[in-house]
Amino acid sequence: MKQLSYALFDTPLGSCGIAWREGTGPAAPYAVAFFQLPESTLEHTASRIAKSCGVTKPSAPPEQIAHIIFRVRKHLDGDIQNFRDVPVDLNSAGPFVQRVCEAARDIPMGKTVTYADLAGSFGRPSLARAVGRALGRNPIPLIIPCHRVMAAHGKPGGFSAYGGRATKAKLLALEGAVVNLCLDLSTGL
Repeated sequence: MKQLSYALFDTPLGSCGIAWREGTGPAAPYAVAFFQLPESTLEHTASRIAKSCGVTKPSAPPEQIAHIIFRVRKHLDGDIQNFRDVPVDLNSAGPFVQRVCEAARDIPMGKTVTYADLAGSFGRPSLARAVGRALGRNPIPLIIPCHRVMAAHGKPGGFSAYGGRATKAKLLALEGAVVNLCLDLSTGL
């Protein structure tokens, strides 16, 4: 398997990281393997993306990856982008996580579904909790839009990126999705 490379870049939400691997052919010479939403500091973001891909120093992104970075910046600045066409490499994830991530890629911008809805999309609505855990291991958030998946009854559910539910709400608001972030005091959710 070819080695990963990564780059850091600034966005309106903070510094992000993107890691890529050489692809398998001329149609997709590179595939995104990891994406890091902003952490509390640039150093934390750099540390997380470097640890994810096992590389200690960032690289200059090739043209295809630079274009994805450009699109991410536009998206996080409010010019909403559809990332369904971005080649991804989910080899770092297990088969179930891969299946869940691929299903999440089909959720339209500005729309949300529940964990049970997503599990039901591959015939297993009873696996809602497992879907939630799988999305928590999504190696490519934003590009694979796990932020569009909610808990039952309109509750936001979790979000593993720094800032948790507040970051999830920001991403959904950029896309025009309405989210109820009121906490249920009886459950903490």
